[in-house]
Amino acid sequence: MQFFLSYLRQRRRGLTALLLFCAVFAASFILYHLPPGAVLYPAFVCVLLGTVFVIWDFSRAREKHRMLSELRGMTAAMIDSLPEVQGADDADYQAIIRMLQREVRENSAAASARYQDLTESYTLWVHQIKTPITSMRLSLEEEDTALSRKLSSDLFQIEQYVERVLILLRLDADTRDYVFREYALDEITQRCLTKFAAEFIARKIHLNYTPCGETVVTDEKWLSFVVEQILSNALKYTREGEIRIYLQKPKTLCIADTGIGIDPSDLPRVFEKGYTGYNGRADKRASGIGLYLCRRICAGLGIDIRITSEPNKGTTVLLDLAQYQLKNE
Repeated sequence: MQFFLSYLRQRRRGLTALLLFCAVFAASFILYHLPPGAVLYPAFVCVLLGTVFVIWDFSRAREKHRMLSELRGMTAAMIDSLPEVQGADDADYQAIIRMLQREVRENSAAASARYQDLTESYTLWVHQIKTPITSMRLSLEEEDTALSRKLSSDLFQIEQYVERVLILLRLDADTRDYVFREYALDEITQRCLTKFAAEFIARKIHLNYTPCGETVVTDEKWLSFVVEQILSNALKYTREGEIRIYLQKPKTLCIADTGIGIDPSDLPRVFEKGYTGYNGRADKRASGIGLYLCRRICAGLGIDIRITSEPNKGTTVLLDLAQYQLKNE
């Protein structure tokens, strides 16, 4: 009904002209004192033909509207056919659309090439910077002093930042190197904890780890990054106390700390890119990228990630790893 009213408004000039012409002819017939039958019969034929024409024209307009409605949900690259040209205006509009499509394709190709160049440059930079980092770490391992331990801790954070850049580049790539296999969850968790052993010791944070003995279907590299990022945040915001790692049935890995917690008003936004919240703004090192990357990686791995927290009591991150099961072919 709404489209029919719109159709009548669109055709109102033509319909008005038709009615005006009919009135002129009727007035002429009446002024010449023609018999009523001579007036009514041609009027009836005109109304009948006009009704048939309106029905035919309305059907074409409705079909055109249906096709255009479908095209509204497509991108410029997906549009390969347009409704049949029904007039000079249609031809002009379609020519404009084709021109804009060419511009979109050209701009998209140029942007893709620029992004590819940028990605390759940053990837090369990441791999190049890992060389001096490795050299510095080997040098620091040769001595055990307060200064060397402090430098090793700072160097470990630099390694995390570099790895974060590489992960961000890979997430935005067209393809990602996901390799889903069955892994022992304890092995993944323990390898992550080994990387942070020096941080636990230096900060005097107790580790309460309960082996779970479970296997999960996931990508080891990407899941390891998520666990490492959560551990990094837990250590960053825990001044004293412990970090507890345990399994919640059926397969939810929980990493809980006794840190400063998260303000309730910040909880709904902690996974937003660049959002640091009250505690993040107090800590100038916060970038608001870590949890954003975790959420995106978990989405790719089919993992549900949630956070519960109370200010000054601690934070718990829950990773639901029960989504996938390997099937025998």
